[in-house]
Order: sequence, then structure tokens, then C-alpha cells
Amino acid sequence: MDRNFLKDSKRVVIKIGTNSIMKTTDEIDYHKLDRLSFVCSALQQQGKEVILVTSGAVGVGACTLNMKEYPEKTSDLQALASVGQGALMNLYSRFFQHYDQYVGQILMTRDIIDFPISYTNCKSAINSLLERKIIPVINENDAISVDEKTYNRRFGENDTLAAIVTELVDADLLIILSDVDGLYDENPHTNEFAKLIPAVGQVDTDILSMANGTGSLFSTGGMETKLKAAKYLIENNKSMIITSAENPALIFNILEGDEIGTLFKKNILETALQGEEI
Repeated sequence: MDRNFLKDSKRVVIKIGTNSIMKTTDEIDYHKLDRLSFVCSALQQQGKEVILVTSGAVGVGACTLNMKEYPEKTSDLQALASVGQGALMNLYSRFFQHYDQYVGQILMTRDIIDFPISYTNCKSAINSLLERKIIPVINENDAISVDEKTYNRRFGENDTLAAIVTELVDADLLIILSDVDGLYDENPHTNEFAKLIPAVGQVDTDILSMANGTGSLFSTGGMETKLKAAKYLIENNKSMIITSAENPALIFNILEGDEIGTLFKKNILETALQGEEI
């Protein structure tokens, strides 16, 4: 399937999750952070605009405070996020500076999409950083985000946040780095014969059903939230790829059009069939 259009991507959002940043509850994957910083910096130096959406504030906070497991109380999790966000940003700053690349922190809550002034201010801040060749590092503000019936300020997870950021800044592509190589027809962790789906043109009921199932890794919010993010972006004529976070350098290959991970793009399958007919 032809992915050469990805070579023209000028503005790219890259999202990495907590499971990819942390080796265990109390161990940060510094090598992964270093490789990701290198890739983002190299892309920036090639003339692309890169936005990094990162999770991990609670995980890094727990590691910083030498905790073996996460607390259950919301207030304790907020405290961890407060400690961890500063530590996480410090790590990114150090790794990126090694590659002569500056980064700028932006913490978001969901109300930025509900209030036009907040939406405009957030968009202006990100664009201002990009104009100065500074990579925005974006996370949800977990220390103050709350869930209330009358005032919802949480994204809930950063797949949704990354999709909204992609639409907000009119990026060409969202790359979600995950603990799986892409979307499979069955759970690859329990079925060795599961097959990777290379492209999806529409996130319908059949596609969403692949994220369900009792005891499935995907039913806990992993693949399900990614598919909802893909659905949102397809409806906004944006492209998205899910791929493994194991080797961030594969992002270079993705942007060269190599068939890596699962590509979500409106009418991609119809376009491929038309090319075969020609």
C-alpha cells in the first residue's frame, strides 16, 4: 500500500504513553527517552515541526518518591503528578539539550476546547514555540484536572489529548507509540496467530469491536482509546499511525513511507483499490 504521501508531512505530533516511558513502576526507561529525544530533534533539524505529547507524570512521580505502587486516593495521585511532571520535564530538557534542541512545556485541561479564548491562546502558544524551532512537550495537567458532572476538565487519557492537539495545530500526522506494533485482528498477547492490520479507512463498529473482550489487554483503555482517537482524526481528515515504542527511530522510516504499524486515513483502502485497478 502506497504511503509515499507521508514524506510530505511537515507538522507531526508524536505521542508516547506511560507504559513506554516506564520499565516498571519504580524504573524509568532512560534509553527510550534518549532515543525519542534524538528522533524528535533530528526531525526538527530536517525542517519538520514536531509536537511531543507525553504521559508519565504519575509514573515518574512514583519513581522519584521510591513508591512501589500507585496510591488509590485522587489527591495522592495529584500530588504524584505534581512531583512527577517537574521531574519528567527535567528529564526531557536534559535529553533534548544533548542534541542542541530546546523544548517548552504546555499543560492542558479539556476546557481549552470548550472556551474559544482558551482554544485560541493554546493554539497561539504552540505555534509560537514552533516558529522559534522549539519543540512543545504537552501533557494533561493531572495535578488539577478533575471529573465533575457539571464541569469536565479531564481528557481522561492522552490518546484523546494527542488527537485534539493534532486537530488544534492542523498537523499532518499523529504517530502514537504503543506497546504493540499496531492494530491486530485479535489480541497478539494471547493469540500468536493474530494478524496486523496495515491500514484502516474507517473506524466503524467492526473495528471498535477489536478493542473489546473480557480479560483483553485492549479492553482496559489501551487500544480502545487509540481507536477513538483515530475515529476523531479520520472525521477531521487527519492521518494517524499506531506503532511500537520499542524503537523510536522507526519514526524516520514511517515518514519515508515504509509500511510500519497501522495507518488510519480516510478512504485509504478505496484509494489503494483504485490504484490497483489502474
